Amino acid sequence: MVRRVVLGLDLGTSGVKAVLVDETGSVVARAERGYALDSPRPGWAETEPDAWERAAREAVGQVVGQVDDARVVAIGLDGQMHGTVLVDEHGEPVRPAVLWPDGRASEELAAWTELPADRLRVLGNPLAPGMTGPVLAWLARHEPDVVARAVRVLLPKDWLRSRLVPDSLVTDPSDASATLLWDLQRDAWSEEAVAAAGIRRDLLPEVVDSRAVVGRLTEQVARDWGLPAGVPVAAGSADAAATIVGSGSDSGRLVVTVGSGAQIVLAGVTPTFDEPITHHTYRAAGDGAYAMFAVMNAGVALSRVVDLLGGTWDDLYRDYDRRRPVPGFVPFLSGERLPVASPSGSGRWFGLGLETERADLFAAALEGLCFTIRRGLESMPAVDDPVIDVAGGGTRSPVFVRLLADVLGRPLRRIDLSDATAVGAALTAFDAADLLRPVLGSSGGELVEPGEAGPLADRYRRFLREVGRP
Repeated sequence: MVRRVVLGLDLGTSGVKAVLVDETGSVVARAERGYALDSPRPGWAETEPDAWERAAREAVGQVVGQVDDARVVAIGLDGQMHGTVLVDEHGEPVRPAVLWPDGRASEELAAWTELPADRLRVLGNPLAPGMTGPVLAWLARHEPDVVARAVRVLLPKDWLRSRLVPDSLVTDPSDASATLLWDLQRDAWSEEAVAAAGIRRDLLPEVVDSRAVVGRLTEQVARDWGLPAGVPVAAGSADAAATIVGSGSDSGRLVVTVGSGAQIVLAGVTPTFDEPITHHTYRAAGDGAYAMFAVMNAGVALSRVVDLLGGTWDDLYRDYDRRRPVPGFVPFLSGERLPVASPSGSGRWFGLGLETERADLFAAALEGLCFTIRRGLESMPAVDDPVIDVAGGGTRSPVFVRLLADVLGRPLRRIDLSDATAVGAALTAFDAADLLRPVLGSSGGELVEPGEAGPLADRYRRFLREVGRP
């Protein structure tokens, strides 16, 4: 008997993951392929889009070859947010893609700060140079000939999808809302932001529902990718939106993921536009919206501390003892966006004395990250559910999870999100194949109750004084 499966493609910053998901929502095959992130100048981050296609084809070939009794009946995609891919009339890139870590457009942000306050708030996001709008403004200023050759700007997953459906030069609301060009109140491109960017309005793609079928594989494309002809392809979504779908995250429950960076996500929010922006607000993969606070320096900062102190990850956790007088640590090595912008290079230890030992510096780094996450949590909308779901490689350490629970003063429940983003991409395409989308739940997992904060409360207040309250 042939099993019907949906192919999910997750296009990340450094690699692509492919999964086959059956009608129960279970992953029956998975594969990953990597590619390089280029930095031709300091502060730049680019990738040749062709590298995405090569990696995706290899990953698809591998997952399809793993299961003999499965037939792909639909395709869904998600991708890294904020990227800028300019294409010509044939969908071919006119230059390398500019990605979210890129910082070249810092000066262009001034045009956004000059917008009326109410028009700035409806963009729903803090100002970041790696977002699509500022990058387009930089390209229009510094590479006008390149921009003149382009007929459309696409987000990364949109370009990869155009390799499957060549005429699908469109995007979806979850990616559009992450560009600093989208008016969340009107659910349309912001004419004011487009004017601020100084770009042609016709560069911006049509916006369709994440679940909408944008085309089907032709026989030629199907042969090239090793897939059945006629398979429908859904528009897809941004990666964070796909993760919400694939994890079965409940509306009203906070999810904290700790990896190289950290993300605090809350599904099912109603956007408000009458207060200063302290977190990201994005459209979901489908109906509704979600809030997110992004911590830029999580595992990447701890890794640097381990290297600087000539230690190992075991050293970081082994001798942690909050009863000792621990100095403070600000982990903003590469800067932070929220709740107020902090420049790159503002990371530091503080409060060191002659009694400070190496283990105290490790302890300060752990606490500094937890304090940064708490500061982010306090910038998010209030929720009634006290439990916070936690996931990611950074939460594998019992020492860290216990410390985080005590700093946040909230119960933490560990969940597995290893394939959630790619699964979410696949589930977004279930409608395209007339399949009933399975209801996933994020129940289960170890619950870690908070203990007494003890000296952590005073250290958190010290941390806030050091970094400055928003």
